[in-house]
Formats: sequence, C-alpha cells, structure tokens
Amino acid sequence: MRESQRNAAWAKDGVAHSYLKNAGPVEVHGDVIDPSSRRAGANGSPEVVIIGAGPYGLSIAAHLRACGIDFRIFGGPMQSWRERMPVGMLLKSEGFASTLHDPSGYFTLERFCAENSLPYQRMGLPVPLETFTAYGLEFQQRLVPNLENRAVIALERSADGFLLWLDDGEVVTARRVVIAVGMTYFPHIPAALAHLPPPSFSHSSDHRNVSHFKGHDVTVIGGGASALDLVASLHDIGAEVRLIARSPTLQFNIPQPRPWCRSWYPTSALGGGLRNQFYEHAPMLFRRLPNRLRRLLVLAEFGPAGGATVKDRVERSELLLRNTIRYAQFHDRRVHLRLLGSDGEERTVSTDHVIAGTGYRVDLRRLSFLSREIRSQLRSVAFVPILSAEFESSIPDLYFVGLTAANTFGPSMRFVVGARFTARSLARHFSRTTSRK
Repeated sequence: MRESQRNAAWAKDGVAHSYLKNAGPVEVHGDVIDPSSRRAGANGSPEVVIIGAGPYGLSIAAHLRACGIDFRIFGGPMQSWRERMPVGMLLKSEGFASTLHDPSGYFTLERFCAENSLPYQRMGLPVPLETFTAYGLEFQQRLVPNLENRAVIALERSADGFLLWLDDGEVVTARRVVIAVGMTYFPHIPAALAHLPPPSFSHSSDHRNVSHFKGHDVTVIGGGASALDLVASLHDIGAEVRLIARSPTLQFNIPQPRPWCRSWYPTSALGGGLRNQFYEHAPMLFRRLPNRLRRLLVLAEFGPAGGATVKDRVERSELLLRNTIRYAQFHDRRVHLRLLGSDGEERTVSTDHVIAGTGYRVDLRRLSFLSREIRSQLRSVAFVPILSAEFESSIPDLYFVGLTAANTFGPSMRFVVGARFTARSLARHFSRTTSRK
C-alpha cells in the first residue's frame, strides 16, 4: 500500500495523527509537541539511537517520531519473530494484548486484521505468528519508515556520548542509546549440553522450520512453550521425537470459562487477577519492591507452559519427565544422554540431534557489540542491568528495555504489552530532557 493510500485510510476516521505528513502540533503525554521541529543531537548527530527493531524498538521509535525527537533505529524489522520462531506457532497472548504501541493507539492488531480481512477476536482466538509478524512489518512501514536494516557491531563511549559501528562500515555518533535487542542474544543453553558440536546440538531459536528432521530421532530438552511447540512441530513432520524435562508434569495454558459468580474478576493483558493487573499497570510500584523480591517474582511468575493447541500432539510423543541430564557425549554420530530420574535411577538415551528448548536468560556478557569498557562499568545483579525509573543504566544515557528491564519493572517487560509503558516513559523522558535545536 502506498504512503498516500495509508494516510488517506488513516485520516478518514477523523483522527488526528501526529505522524501524518504536514501534521501540526499535537498533545503527546501531556506536552504539546510540534513534530516539524526536530530535536537533534550536537553537531548534527541523532539525539537517540535505538538498537533493535522488534515490538519494543518500533514502539519507542513511533513515540519519538511523534515527539519530533531526532533518532535513528537499526535492525531487521521483527527479525527474531520472523527468523527465530517456528512456522505455525500461535502466540500465548490474547489478541488485545498483542498490539504494538503508537502514541494515539490507533494502529492496533485489531485494525490491521480488519483492514486485511483476517480473523481476530479480542480474547479466545490465538493469534498466528504469521499474522503478528505481518502486522509488525506494516506497523514499521507506516510509523517507522526511517528504519535502517543494518546491524550495530560495536558500541563505545565517546566524549559527546557514544560511537556506533555499523556492519557496512559507517560510524554513527549519538548522545543517547536505547538497547532493545529482545531475546536475540540470550538463548539459554544448559551447561551439560554446551560442549556438544553444532551438527548434533542446537537451541530452539535456531529452528524456524523443522522439516529437515523428518525421519530423524530428535530429543527436545525443556518443559516451556519453546520446547512444547517444537515437539508438536516435529511430531507433525514425522520425526521420532521425545521430550526430557525435570518437571513432574507439563503445563498448558487452556482457557477456562469464567463462572458467572466471578464476572467481576479483573482481567489484564497478562491474565486474570489482581496480581496480573498490578504487573501490567504498576511497573513503577514494582520497581520499589526489594530487589530480592523482584527477582523472585520475575522468575516465578508465568512459568513454563505450552499453548492449548499443542497439548494433544505433545502427549502423543515420548515423554521423559522427572529427569535431569547428568552429562552428554557425542559418539558415532549420535548424542548419548545420561539421565538421572527423580527415583535415583539412571538411564542412557541415544539420539540423532538434541534441541535445547530451555528459553532465554539475560546476561550482559553476551551483548558482544558492547565495548569492554561499557561492560565493565555497567552495574548489574546476576549480569542483569540495574536501571533507573527512566530505564537508564549506571552508564549515563545508555538505556535497556524489554527482557533486560524485567528485573526492574516486572514480568510485563517479557511480553509485548510492556512496550506501551516503556515507549510512553522514554518519550516523556526524552521530550523533557532534550533541548530544541
């Protein structure tokens, strides 16, 4: 769709959008902003650089553009969702909770589905991965047209802020940097498997399509959504698949009808109950909790669980529950896993390939583009950054959002819904602390 057609479609509803061409001053987060008056950094460099173009990066960029703040954003649009999620996956979040965020709240997933005649329900109808990624790409084209599909390979501090090296050789200077890399750098690999050679071992994020495993013996490790989705996909294509998990049972998010007597029960984008309401709507209050309690809540809430649609296929596969991996060995082109059961019994499983569906774990040491100086100066707890109320790290003007901010602002930062609070907070902060050029 051409830009003129997009703008006409948006304008016909009578809604004033600050990102439309020639738009006048608008009110954003309580401040009257003229988008035509761009605010740039010193010497013509951008005031802000955003690294990452997933739901958080794109939502922040849309808000900064509306505020007239000069920025550049680097990364492949929705790259992790397009390249590191299995084909046919269904999102765990409800339709209304799977929306990226622009300042007006206009271009929602619901509107995108309506424009493209795609099925949508606010609740009760799982969102296909393909629908969500197509929506994210359209969001980028409409609201963040200045996205640069280039990678940042190095980030260093400078006298005026930061220097960024791009993969094509360009060097960019910026006063502020927002790191919105999502899960890309943080796949968690159990120590017992880390030494296995690549042909025999991989992480779930390495597989968008598993059709090449047809007829092979594949073992999946883990009990969360990544592992269970993979087991279902491998079952569908005809692989000999088994699942190994420490937990005694597997959990699935099966929608439950709400009894009439609980019609008053509060709901949120994270699920029902007052606790989930708190996580979604009060991240600043969450930040005031003791550090130890915050970490425990982030680890404990929204534990491993698969979607309801994969339950039958998973349960038709071989399940080895209550088992931990003592060690793994690659020999004669096969992986031999030594397992220890909860009853103390040991057994050995041989397989063609092992896939770790063990999720993601933030570790600042894995952000390879950060200079040694930056990594050494970042204050952290268990290699997770300590952040201010404005998402700012211990290094001034360096910000972390999304999964890396969960220990500070709560479990909502692990989901798309957290982008709303994040984008609004950063846009407000940058608007108030950036002088007009």
